[in-house]
Amino acid sequence: METVPKLGNNVPPKKDKLQGKKKKPRRYWEEETTQTAAGASPGPPRKRKRNRELRPQKPKNTHSTKKSRISKKPQVPKKPRERRSPGPQRSLSGAQDPFTGPAPVPVEVVQKFCRIDKSKKLPRSETKIRSRLEAAEAQEEEISVKAARSELLLAEEPGFLEGEDGEDTAKIRQADIVEAVDIASAAKHFDLNLRQFGPYRLNYSRTGRHLAFGGRRGHVAALDWVTKKLMCEINVMEAVRDIRFLHSEALLAVAQNRWLHIYDNQGIELHCIRRCDRITQLEFLPFHFLLATASETGFLTYLDVSVGKIVAALNARAGRLNIMTQNPYNAVIHLGHSNGTVSLWSPAMKEPLAKILCHRGGVRAVAVDSTGTHMATSGLDHQLKIFDLRGTFQPLSARTLPQGAGHLAFSQRGLLAAGTGDVVNIWAGQGKASPPSLEQPYLTHRLSGHVHGLQFCPFEDVLGVGHSGGITSMLVPGAAEPNFDGLESNPYRSRKQRQEWEVKALLEKVPAELICLDPRALAEVDVISLEQEEKERLERLGYNPDTKPPFQPKPKQKGRSSTASLVKRKRKVMDEEHRDKVRQSLEQQPQKQEKAKPTGARPSALDRFVR
Repeated sequence: METVPKLGNNVPPKKDKLQGKKKKPRRYWEEETTQTAAGASPGPPRKRKRNRELRPQKPKNTHSTKKSRISKKPQVPKKPRERRSPGPQRSLSGAQDPFTGPAPVPVEVVQKFCRIDKSKKLPRSETKIRSRLEAAEAQEEEISVKAARSELLLAEEPGFLEGEDGEDTAKIRQADIVEAVDIASAAKHFDLNLRQFGPYRLNYSRTGRHLAFGGRRGHVAALDWVTKKLMCEINVMEAVRDIRFLHSEALLAVAQNRWLHIYDNQGIELHCIRRCDRITQLEFLPFHFLLATASETGFLTYLDVSVGKIVAALNARAGRLNIMTQNPYNAVIHLGHSNGTVSLWSPAMKEPLAKILCHRGGVRAVAVDSTGTHMATSGLDHQLKIFDLRGTFQPLSARTLPQGAGHLAFSQRGLLAAGTGDVVNIWAGQGKASPPSLEQPYLTHRLSGHVHGLQFCPFEDVLGVGHSGGITSMLVPGAAEPNFDGLESNPYRSRKQRQEWEVKALLEKVPAELICLDPRALAEVDVISLEQEEKERLERLGYNPDTKPPFQPKPKQKGRSSTASLVKRKRKVMDEEHRDKVRQSLEQQPQKQEKAKPTGARPSALDRFVR
């Protein structure tokens, strides 16, 4: 009989079936299992071959004793594993990012976008309210950092017209500017010869893409002035005194000879509002959906176009109202009167918020810049003045014009345009928040007719002028803001985007009662009124209902509601309240300054008792 050979060292090992199989290649997204040698190119990891050789087995001891549960060696507690600092992250290709973490942002840029005044300390309030305030501050700081970091994406920069070798820019004509700019910018300069129906009033939409104009003899038209595509053109067979776009370019308000009419972008009449009659000026407040109208009868009327109701009808008691403008910062209406004053109005008040004496004669034109800090006025005394609206209402600069300005307009970056007869003068300042310098004009242009309306186009270096001969579009370098907010005023939005924006704007509509001179005052607490109301309530009731009732312990079971335990719990609460009062009184007391000890004096044992 053949015997099976015993296992030993001389027996060759059996071939493993796994070794005969083909190795699976490693993919680039799989992690390396073995560290590559320094200087070697990283490749797919090699699997370690298992030793399949049969090792001699140890003889089993059948009479082995059971292991005791108590270990003979003393157990040493394991040390917690130290967390390694995360190294540079690797990408899918295995390369390391040399710039780890977010990009650093300069402090000056962050302060430019910060809206929190850190000089004011948080008031002493409850823990829950204080935590909310701190969370709001942290969120505001994070938003300011994000805005500062995304400022790099604003590729467009404002530019100005500069003359060569001290050349006066006022002598540069529009034809010279058209020849120097590119074809797309040159197409923005055009003249519409419409002498048959003039003089004209014009208005740009908030996106700056559409233009509406109306002639004194009934001609009303709206067009996409960039592509020169006509939207509608009608003749209302009545005098047109003013024209305004509403919240979008789909609705148009026209102040005709007798009543106020609302048209759509196809020229179809939608509404005729007869409560607003004999209107001379129109202004639309986009964030409040209010259409402000000034009439010959001396009434200032606010119409809510979202619900179609008149919010307020205020009597200015100053005769005919034909000078009106709005402050884009706080939505306050400025009215110019024949006695040389400018009054500021809000629909929440029946009396003017303020009155400013600007000229010795009647006021001819009023304009307010986009920041709401400066107001320009012109009067019959041929004076052009710029006032500071930040609480002082004092004139900053003045200039005498030969004929006096009949129309004024501010651009988005603070340029001031004034129409005097058939000449348009433009003055520039140092920046957006600085007043324009009235010493030397920036640009000058002569028209074919007398100026009847002025407005700068938003987000375009264009000034639209309506005159007795038609419409003129002027090129004014550096007038507009080069970067626009696509979620707020997008010139390239589609119809669906416009509808979604309209729904969002209606949901975020600001009530008319919140219009005031200082919008920041809405977030402050009127402490004087609260104290007065609290005092009146105490006198009416005879006691303070907000006082905390005395502590009454709840009854407990199993003999824990004895008289001694109740008194002990009451005493504990009283002691805690007393400690809080003492702590508050110590915090309110001013800290005493330590007396300066003379130098070189030896310390005394009694110094420990000095307070």
